Amino acid sequence: MARILLLSAHGAAEALPALGLLGHTLSVAPPQRAGEPMPTGADLAILDARLDLAEALRAAGLLARLHPELPTLGVFAEAGLAAVSAQWRLTGVVLDGAGPAELSARIRLALETPAAPLAAGPAAGHGAGTLSARGIVIDEASYAATASGRTLDLTYKEFELLRFLVANPGRVFTRDQLLHEVWGQDYFGGTRTVDVHIRRLRAKLGEHETLIGTVRNVGYRFNRAEDGDDPHHTDER
Repeated sequence: MARILLLSAHGAAEALPALGLLGHTLSVAPPQRAGEPMPTGADLAILDARLDLAEALRAAGLLARLHPELPTLGVFAEAGLAAVSAQWRLTGVVLDGAGPAELSARIRLALETPAAPLAAGPAAGHGAGTLSARGIVIDEASYAATASGRTLDLTYKEFELLRFLVANPGRVFTRDQLLHEVWGQDYFGGTRTVDVHIRRLRAKLGEHETLIGTVRNVGYRFNRAEDGDDPHHTDER
């Protein structure tokens, strides 16, 4: 039997009911403890990513960076699977409704799979896995963003949108392009969702809101210093 750490704010009975039927030694901790020493010398971590993808991705980044040898399974609701990518550094994924036989097999495979090494090499900005521009700093490993040192409380898509724009300063993207790049080609909603997310992102940026510029009848960009900041931006098409 394995020693399993479940990182969940809701407990095994809600996050993964089948887990309690398998007889493993189970410890439960909130996702915020992902960066702390693993209790009981865990053999495997299971991360509850059903409800808060942004928080779960931060926890996954911390686990991968601080405990690269620890295999980690992510528990997702079916709708959340669209957010899964190599960035999560997960050993495997499992749906929250998985039965005991399926879950047992996934745990067994995770324990037998060698941990993948973290990707090497710095990203753009001032450190590995970090993007920075004009006071905005994005830590891709921990899925955190700050504006002049102030932590931004972003949803998953707001973070992805900001990260994409900061990674491409000065370049104008149409709403369709942003939908494809941030929401994915399988997203069938209208382009108005881009405008909504831009407005919310600007509100959270506060005094930095004008860094996201509108090019009328075209789309949006992250303004470079030479582009200038227009305090009278508009979301009109």
